[in-house]
Amino acid sequence: MDKKEFQKLLTEEVKTYKALLETKDNDWIVKGFIDVNKNIYTITNDTKVVSKIIEIILIPKLDAFARRNGLTLELPSAQNFYPDLTFKDKDGHLFAVDFKSSYYGSDRRVNGLTLGSYWGYFRNRDVKKNTDYPYGEYKCHLVLGMLYKQGISIEDEFNVYSINELNAIKSVIEHFIFFVQPKWKIACDRPGSGNTRNIGGIVDIEKLMKGEGTFSKLGEKVFDHYWMNFYNAADASKAGIGKPHYNNIKSYKEYLEKEHKILTELKK
Repeated sequence: MDKKEFQKLLTEEVKTYKALLETKDNDWIVKGFIDVNKNIYTITNDTKVVSKIIEIILIPKLDAFARRNGLTLELPSAQNFYPDLTFKDKDGHLFAVDFKSSYYGSDRRVNGLTLGSYWGYFRNRDVKKNTDYPYGEYKCHLVLGMLYKQGISIEDEFNVYSINELNAIKSVIEHFIFFVQPKWKIACDRPGSGNTRNIGGIVDIEKLMKGEGTFSKLGEKVFDHYWMNFYNAADASKAGIGKPHYNNIKSYKEYLEKEHKILTELKK
């Protein structure tokens, strides 16, 4: 199986997930946690909690998807390993899929999106570094995007509900949007958050769904080169290069032009 076929199959699969996770009123089907005494405790809209629950619901569906298409699904052997999901076909070809989630507002823009590290395994692609397989062995690196609106905030954490009161519990999120895109197509030219070594993603929902990020017209090779050679201020200082060579596409082009001039001089 090649990467185009895998992405196409996964995209069709993910189109079914909105109906799976929403009620007819577009509310999340999850209302809280239940104990053995059938008490229901409401949940927070904290993005980490919400994202993990969505992943737990989707993994059995993705495993069934894999088996239907002659693939096997492997989960990471450690919590902080990349990627979230590894699909392997009968010929041993690997396809990486990472869950990425965020909430959005009325302006159809997400509240930030990070696309994984530009350090470690991203640069050292021939070795296992917080991965079960070297980064370079994957045929593609896809993002399964999970976007949602946060519901109207109601302080409900002091209440415990019974099964009979299930319909009275307000869902904390609603109106899901799912998409599948190659990581490089939805990346921007800025880190995802502060001084962390994470690749930032674009935030416009329509562009996310169409894969129209900063590098979408420049190509995957430019994306790889840009982020494999990107330094934040602290890392540039530690590496002894003074300040970062560039911090956006404009300064990246200027940096390459300077390097090209030096190379031209060397060839004389």
